[in-house]
Amino acid sequence: MSDQGATCPKCNSPYGYQDGNLWICPECAHEWSAEVAAEEQEVVAGPKFLDANGVKLESGDTVRTTKDLKVGSDTLKSGTKVKNIRLLDEPVDGHDIACKVDGFGSMYLKCSVVRKDS
Repeated sequence: MSDQGATCPKCNSPYGYQDGNLWICPECAHEWSAEVAAEEQEVVAGPKFLDANGVKLESGDTVRTTKDLKVGSDTLKSGTKVKNIRLLDEPVDGHDIACKVDGFGSMYLKCSVVRKDS
C-alpha cells in the first residue's frame, strides 16, 4: 500500500488508493490496474526535455541545431552552436528553449531541432 494517492485517469482526483492489484478512485469509483499507475508515475518522473536524439537537456547546456531554421529573412544554419540554454517551464508557441544566438540575438527553439553538444 502506498502512502501517496494516485491520480485517477478518469476524473483526475488525487485521492486514488490501492486495493490489491487495483487502484480505486473514491470520487468516481473508477478502477484501474497497478501497471497503469506505475507507467503514469514513470512518465511524470521521466525527463521532460529531450533533444532530437533523446538525450536529456538541462538549463546551461550547450547545443547545436540539427537543421537549417528560418529566422525572419535569415537562416540559422544546421550545426550552429548555442551556449547556455534556458529550459522553459511554460513553452512559448511550442518552443521550450530560450537562448541567445550570436548574430541573431534572443530567440526560442524547440528541443526537437537541437542536439546536446559534448
